[in-house]
Amino acid sequence: MSTLYIDPAFDAHRMIEAVYDGAIVVRAHSPATLAFVNHARASIENAFEGVDPRRAQHFMEVEAFVDRFAPLKSSFIHDPRSRDAIRGILRELDFDEDDTYIDVPRMRVSTSNGYLTSGVAYAHHPHRDTWYSAPMAQINWWLPIYDHAACAGMAFHPQYWSRAVRNGSDAFDYYRWNAEGRAEARKHVRSDTRVQPKALEQLDLDPEMRIVMRPGGVMAFSAAQLHSTCPNTSGESRWSVDFRTISLEAVVAHRGAPNHDSHPTGTSLRDFVRMSDGSPIPEAVARTYDERLDIEGTLVYSGAGDAR
Repeated sequence: MSTLYIDPAFDAHRMIEAVYDGAIVVRAHSPATLAFVNHARASIENAFEGVDPRRAQHFMEVEAFVDRFAPLKSSFIHDPRSRDAIRGILRELDFDEDDTYIDVPRMRVSTSNGYLTSGVAYAHHPHRDTWYSAPMAQINWWLPIYDHAACAGMAFHPQYWSRAVRNGSDAFDYYRWNAEGRAEARKHVRSDTRVQPKALEQLDLDPEMRIVMRPGGVMAFSAAQLHSTCPNTSGESRWSVDFRTISLEAVVAHRGAPNHDSHPTGTSLRDFVRMSDGSPIPEAVARTYDERLDIEGTLVYSGAGDAR
């Protein structure tokens, strides 16, 4: 099981270690998180000009919704203000700017009543991000952009924190996913046939943990936490942003959460850049997580339509 911390007093180093031990940490809203929310809202409302983005699904054909959302995802990722907003949040929490590496912030939407659950708005089955080649040292951060109902958020399944799940991660190649799966996200509107690592056994998902925060709150948890998208029946789309961080010291030492069942090919480490100056993670470090010489695919995905 996992411990839930609400606005704990411990510092960044203690927070990282707690997350590696299975804790889920929620921080209250702050000037930096509220600035991030305002930036994200402005981006969303500009893309959906003339319609409330939380209820747009009730007035637009699904293809028209995707035509607005897919470019929004890409533009938000590549907007320098988005990554600057991440740095602002981490600085408030006193993260070491030379040791901390960050990836891009990803815009998410969970539409209601099955309107759009594939492609650019994929509704995630129970999974660990480590099944998708995330390092065990990765910390996931999640922020809601508007108020949302509990049924519209995500669910954690902490009973699997220390239990292995038979899954398909051993057939997942991150570099092929970059070359093929990510680039095809926008094509999958009515259904999603992309091959992704999933549980290969029946899971007992109850009890589950759902955390509901006001906009401006931020939640951090390990990439090894088993979690899923809740079936949204609220009548409104839930909008959120997530990003990820790693500690270079932990990555070099191969420290992090325990690995019970993740065996993918490749590594997402090259997606991360140093918080202080934007420099990429040293290639020699990434190579310690994948020493193959005959790599096929795309090491780092940077195109439009990013799905994961």
